[in-house]
Amino acid sequence: MAPPAEKPAPGVVAALTLGALGVVYGDIGTSPLYALKEVFHGGHVAVTRENVLGVLSLIFWTITVIVSLKYVLLILRADNNGEGGLIAMLALATTAVKDRPPLRRALMVVGLFGTAVFYGDGVITPAISVLSAIEGLRVAAPALEHWVIPLTLIVLTLLFAVQRYGTGGIGKTFGPITLVWFIALVALGLPHIVAQPSVLAALNPMHAIEFAVSYPLVTFIALGAVVLVVTGGEALYADLGHFGKLPIRIAWYGLVMPALVINYFGQGAMLLGDAQAIENPFYLMAPRWAQLPLVALATAATVIASQALITAAFSVTKQAIQLGLLPRMNILHTSVRDTGQIYVPFVNWSLFVFIVLAVMLFKSSSNLAAAYGIAVTLDMSITTVMTFFVIRYGWRYPLALCVAATGFFFVVDITFFLSNMLKLASGGWFPLLIGGGMFTLMLTWKQGRKLVSDRLHDDAIELKGFLDAVFVSPPTRVPGTAVFLVAESGLTPNALMHNLKHNKVLHEHNLFVTVKHHEVPWIGFDRRVSLEALGHDCWQVTLNFGFKNDPDVPEALQLLADRGIPLPDMDTSYFLSRDIVMPSLGKGMALWREKLFASMHRNAAAAADFLNLPNNRVVELGAKVEI
Repeated sequence: MAPPAEKPAPGVVAALTLGALGVVYGDIGTSPLYALKEVFHGGHVAVTRENVLGVLSLIFWTITVIVSLKYVLLILRADNNGEGGLIAMLALATTAVKDRPPLRRALMVVGLFGTAVFYGDGVITPAISVLSAIEGLRVAAPALEHWVIPLTLIVLTLLFAVQRYGTGGIGKTFGPITLVWFIALVALGLPHIVAQPSVLAALNPMHAIEFAVSYPLVTFIALGAVVLVVTGGEALYADLGHFGKLPIRIAWYGLVMPALVINYFGQGAMLLGDAQAIENPFYLMAPRWAQLPLVALATAATVIASQALITAAFSVTKQAIQLGLLPRMNILHTSVRDTGQIYVPFVNWSLFVFIVLAVMLFKSSSNLAAAYGIAVTLDMSITTVMTFFVIRYGWRYPLALCVAATGFFFVVDITFFLSNMLKLASGGWFPLLIGGGMFTLMLTWKQGRKLVSDRLHDDAIELKGFLDAVFVSPPTRVPGTAVFLVAESGLTPNALMHNLKHNKVLHEHNLFVTVKHHEVPWIGFDRRVSLEALGHDCWQVTLNFGFKNDPDVPEALQLLADRGIPLPDMDTSYFLSRDIVMPSLGKGMALWREKLFASMHRNAAAAADFLNLPNNRVVELGAKVEI
């Protein structure tokens, strides 16, 4: 765990808390648009007084147990140097069990699958959020009902089209708009609670227990919809690095949870007086004059929720690339001041295509709700499992305490997951299909890279021995510095051998540089470079980056200037070996996976761009590698 940071000033905490409203709580904050409606939508639960109180009690205690206790109190403690999210948790867990290789491999596969499933959730969330908001037109202006799908697609298209310009400017409005949204949730729910105060009886967990005992099968089915009230729970942990624990906790306990509970109970109170309102309880809570403005506000809130998820997808992709789980992609920085603001074109438009497909395929938020939940509950379960290994093997807590701390939450998570599996045929297959596809790509890329690395290692020559042989009869030395990028420290890069073979010269100064990405978020400049002298003005250099650092080789090498290694801009050349992968039958992976890896390898973004090398001073030399 990271050492405790200084307590920030109250003004800073207030600003971070307001920012957290827009980024962290956008998803869970828009769940009232559809969650309660979907519990009763399938027809399994009749809209009776006892059932309404039972369902409200289930909703309240689901929010309390999963979000307030599990995420806000427990999971937020498991930070990786101040960072959160499934990849940060995966790095923590695998590091904690590094002396148990089989367990480490198993956790890596589980974590990979959880990360892959996140992309399935990333498709459903914007689709159901924006669509459920615009469906308010069916209540506010029934004549415009046929515009619901087109308007949803227009809003989503505009949202994804503006990503390349960055969100720094409009991002400043996210917190205030979401603050207005939560105030609106309270304003909508409170009058109905005042009119039907008996609804507050649902705070008693006995109503949930009696409902579950009276209708066990119905309750199990209903849990698949109840979980929609906590679908943004993972965001609390994922955005830990942006805001810190204190602002996230203040926002949750101070506004978000009270606003959600008041709104859900307001919807329930209205249903106690009018069971027909189940058609769309959220919008029907509002007076007629406020419904159209509410549609506009809800659309803005769901766009913000979608934006937060898109940004998270970019961030997760960048981290996965740097941990070697995905091929290099073109990553653009949209802000000079904030390095965290990035744009990944391939991810952006891939998400857009699948989201449009989801809207066109399912056509309504109720149908999308059938696809929603499996990916979320699966990630929730995986996070709980990872947390166990972190607190048991990383923090060295007693086994009984670890089982008690995570076992209860795991049972809850698995119960919700199994309930959502009932929705597999009616739409749950969609996010799982996307997640399964991403898992196949990630696993293929990771295993393919290992095959290439093993093959290069088998064919490689040890660097020190090679240089000793070269300097027995030294080649012509030319002015300047050559930087040879090599995947594994201590091995001779192909680019060096090709340069000697064809050009028969060696630069005056030579750096053999290996870039390493570590399973920690950040590595400072004080630990960026390690250096080993090889003689004859040659050095072995290792550059260390965390999975949230931007790999910048020229910037890192400038740290060597005070060690007597010259790196003048115009006299420094960068040599890279570009491997061409050749699939072969009977070796490594299945042939179709080897062909898939070869295609991913061929289409990966250039290493020079990824490492921020100057284009006018890069020399690439190719070599074929058979796997």
